[in-house]
Amino acid sequence: MTFKQLHQQNKPLLICNVWDVASARIAEQQGFEAIGTSSAAMASMLGYEDGEKMEFAELAHLVKRIAANTSLPLSVDIESGYSRNTSEIIENINVLADLGVAGINIEDSLVANERTLCDSYSFARTLETIKEAFLKNGTDLFLNVRTDTFIVGHPNQLQETIVRAQLYETAGADGIFVPCIVAKEDISAVTGSTSLPLNVMCMPNLPAFKELKRLGVKRISMGNFLFGKLYDRFAQLLQDVKTQENFNPVFELC
Repeated sequence: MTFKQLHQQNKPLLICNVWDVASARIAEQQGFEAIGTSSAAMASMLGYEDGEKMEFAELAHLVKRIAANTSLPLSVDIESGYSRNTSEIIENINVLADLGVAGINIEDSLVANERTLCDSYSFARTLETIKEAFLKNGTDLFLNVRTDTFIVGHPNQLQETIVRAQLYETAGADGIFVPCIVAKEDISAVTGSTSLPLNVMCMPNLPAFKELKRLGVKRISMGNFLFGKLYDRFAQLLQDVKTQENFNPVFELC
């Protein structure tokens, strides 16, 4: 089954978000069908804030190591493309395609002092140019487009999400990713407004997977939440070792 076909199954595709070879291997051992990188987790691992603060070359190196150590389809979060120039964005995507990735996430916002939405029509033209390059070069990548309407708290976030989803679908997107959407009625409204498979993300109030299936969701991702939870546990373990002055906490069953 191709990566694109995984988005057309009866139940949503559960993507395990990874940040290094070890996490990718564990995801494969646990039976996940596909993996995706978390830009926030990768940035944190290297000592950066999220928002394209690390160099694209650093991202590409991590992706190369992950791709070489898993047989799972790999989708890469390229944030806004690591450039404001469309030709350079396409060059970056080509680098990842040569590494064997199955798809990319690209988002319609930029991070300076704060995250702000890009103009939707300008961003759609960028998507069109990317898809034209795919066709010209014979590049077969799943283009998952992330709209950050809910993340930035747009005053008309649902309506703006639907407008952008339809615009990006026309521009050639293969999927639409809406982080932070959790209300059932909002999810249903988005899936009912576009034929693109909807990707939602791990959030405290996200409905259960069975309900997401009923609402028409086709992809569920984890973001950097598992990465954060893992390191919270690591910090607690270190504190327990210091407090107890022995290594019993390391060997206790969870």
